[in-house]
Amino acid sequence: MTLYDTIGQGYGGRRRADPRIASQIVRALGSARRVVNVGAGAGSYEPRDRDVVAVEPSRVMLGQRARDAAPAVRGSAMALPFRDASFDASLAILTAHHWPDVARGLRELRRVARERVVVFTFDTAGDGFWIADYFPAIAGLDRRTMPTVAAVARALGGADVVDVPVPHDCSDGFLGAYWRRPHAYLDASVRAAISVFARIDGVDEGVARLQQDLDSGAWQRRWGHLLERDELDVGYRLVVA
Repeated sequence: MTLYDTIGQGYGGRRRADPRIASQIVRALGSARRVVNVGAGAGSYEPRDRDVVAVEPSRVMLGQRARDAAPAVRGSAMALPFRDASFDASLAILTAHHWPDVARGLRELRRVARERVVVFTFDTAGDGFWIADYFPAIAGLDRRTMPTVAAVARALGGADVVDVPVPHDCSDGFLGAYWRRPHAYLDASVRAAISVFARIDGVDEGVARLQQDLDSGAWQRRWGHLLERDELDVGYRLVVA
């Protein structure tokens, strides 16, 4: 059983592709026509104008894929069931930190791609955003599980790194999506679609502190300047090799 067989219920509704982020991913794929999406989940960010095959280990996530989504196989990033250079490009969207062997998974992405590899990930070397003040265990988990962008680029034999700012009204529900909507993190259904909250301790305490600061105005006094921003760089990156 994978982590997402346990926590993946409802991901299809909360984790919807944001079109602005999707456009950056499409640009990163360039002219690649045949694409494998590894750790594909419910299918967010799979370009509909390409020949896509999805790979996903979780039955729960596979069950949430739309009927018209790309064909999918149940499998692992560590052992992709394809011959060398079977695709023009391989794609991995916010998934590498869940792989038990990141280096092996990245080698597999290289092996099956003829032209390019595109990895959407999070830069643990950055400052992140205010969420760490309320859930400090997130940083520790990221250090243990999230490969640095530099490490991903090295493993891919060198790569371009593209900043992906998060719009204030991001329609995807990943961790950084609600940087300008702090009340969202008080909602248990929002947190349920963000895997880190199922993997750290102290969530209830952090929620209580955030609620208190929002009620007292302390959050607004410290972070209210963000409410004037339309987008924010909170550490998300595209690594394109």
